[in-house]
Amino acid sequence: MHTLLGKADIHLHTTYSDGSNSVEEVLRHVAQAGDLRVIAVTDHDTIAGALAARRLAPAYGVEVIVGEEVSTADGHLLALFIEHELPPGRPAAETIQAAHAQGGLCVAAHPYDWMVPSLGAAGMRARAAGAQPAWRLDGVETFNAGLLTQASNARAAAVAAELGLPACGGSDAHHLATIGRGYTLFPGRTAADLRAALIAGQTQAGGSFWGWPAVATATGALIRRELHGLIARTGRLRPSS
Repeated sequence: MHTLLGKADIHLHTTYSDGSNSVEEVLRHVAQAGDLRVIAVTDHDTIAGALAARRLAPAYGVEVIVGEEVSTADGHLLALFIEHELPPGRPAAETIQAAHAQGGLCVAAHPYDWMVPSLGAAGMRARAAGAQPAWRLDGVETFNAGLLTQASNARAAAVAAELGLPACGGSDAHHLATIGRGYTLFPGRTAADLRAALIAGQTQAGGSFWGWPAVATATGALIRRELHGLIARTGRLRPSS
């Protein structure tokens, strides 16, 4: 007898950060997607969009996990099942501890992506290992649909297996067309089932890559986001002479 597996996209963005679509547009799209009924809204360094999505989700027949892609001092971290926003810029260990304190779970986002700060480059293999790890991760994103090469996902999968951490998948969607391209499979159907599966190590990652046109569009959006952030921080594009 086959166990019924649910399907969740645990990594997507809305206009509350650098996504191209509103919360309502995302929910409408997911409602029409068929087998995708659980999503985590993980905007960069804010949970405002996730809270709005969770509030509106019942009208669309969708379950929303409140999440945040936190820009820690060591790289990007997906904090899931949280209720309070986690500030960026703190060490990963401190951020993970704060997420756990409010009942959240933490997944290393695209840990070997070279385009953005990622936990793999900061030493995830060493810091998340052992009985008392410095980084108490609850999972690793071993399939991210938006990465340029399959090698980055393969390395994440190998390290997750080495560390004994659950494998997760997400689309990293910034546009409707890529929602659900990466996903996490788990026993059950609900967000609560997904949470239990992560804790028990019963998740699987899967999906297919965005494709080059979507990657080029997202790369352009990433560059614009970084430029806007630079301007906001310094008030100029050029370094002072």
